[in-house]
Amino acid sequence: MSIALADNAPRYKVGSKCVESWFLRANDPKSPRSVWIKSTVLCRADGSAVAETWVSVFDGDRTSAARETVPIGDATITGGETPLVTEIAGTTMRLDSDGGTAVGSIDTESGKLSWDLTLARVPGFLGEPLSLLPTRKLIDAPVPKNKLLTPFPVASYSGSVTWDGAEWLIDDWFGMQGHNWGEAHSPEYAWGQCVFTDSQSRPFAMMEGASGRVQLGPVTTPLLSMLTVRRNGKEFRFDRLVDLWRQTPKLAFPKWQLRMRGRDGQALLTMIANPARMVCLGYDNPNGQRSYCLNSKTSEVTLNVKPANDDEFECRSQFGGALEFLQQTENPQVQPVI
Repeated sequence: MSIALADNAPRYKVGSKCVESWFLRANDPKSPRSVWIKSTVLCRADGSAVAETWVSVFDGDRTSAARETVPIGDATITGGETPLVTEIAGTTMRLDSDGGTAVGSIDTESGKLSWDLTLARVPGFLGEPLSLLPTRKLIDAPVPKNKLLTPFPVASYSGSVTWDGAEWLIDDWFGMQGHNWGEAHSPEYAWGQCVFTDSQSRPFAMMEGASGRVQLGPVTTPLLSMLTVRRNGKEFRFDRLVDLWRQTPKLAFPKWQLRMRGRDGQALLTMIANPARMVCLGYDNPNGQRSYCLNSKTSEVTLNVKPANDDEFECRSQFGGALEFLQQTENPQVQPVI
């Protein structure tokens, strides 16, 4: 079985407390346009379970977001040794070893939104499955409780998105596909991902990182951070979760800055979102409490890396960064809220 198939295999069990999501992001390398689609399963503490389709679109200062929720019995979710397939509220996501498709439509406050997308893993090292964890042995271990995998860190997208009567023809957009799950959402986090493209709008590097707190019984940990960078066939990892004296995260909405040191060298990541270009998503936990995801897919990114055994380099993206802040309250700067 391929790593991508295994990484997208469903982990939830109805009757347990769990939230699990598979998500896609595609960005236009030439303008601040992006689409984000997510399939989610929420298994509540009372034993009930639902499946959801989420979608957000970003076009400069114009944004829209919506979701559809159905009982788990009205959805189909399969995967593991076979491609992942989610069929939820008339939408379908299919992910295999080298790519997949996403098709559906949903009503938003700003009009009907429909999509017909094909994604393909970018050949070579940039597109190989990624885990931010220090070792893959932790993927199914009890700790950490929240897991994040990126089966397609760099993917190309084609197809179309129609939003309120206007059609976007998508050709050589770039993005990623991710998968996460856990007993509950983290109490607080910042997560970021970016595919850096050159002057010909072709990908040459990528980064993904996160800073989050973990709930251990009555104790909430300090921010724990991870960062991985790929460029020119090389990977630079900063993934020692509890090495707090070598990581300095700063979550100051709408800016996230992360300074990391490790055996691969040093890195400084700065991501800045524009609140007017974000959406606020209400993420429900199995216990019924709600967290709020302040979601940007067109953030500015600056990444500086000083490798231990190579030349220093810098990567920039004006509007290609995916940046999310999760917090316990809404932010009046970010609309809409769904």
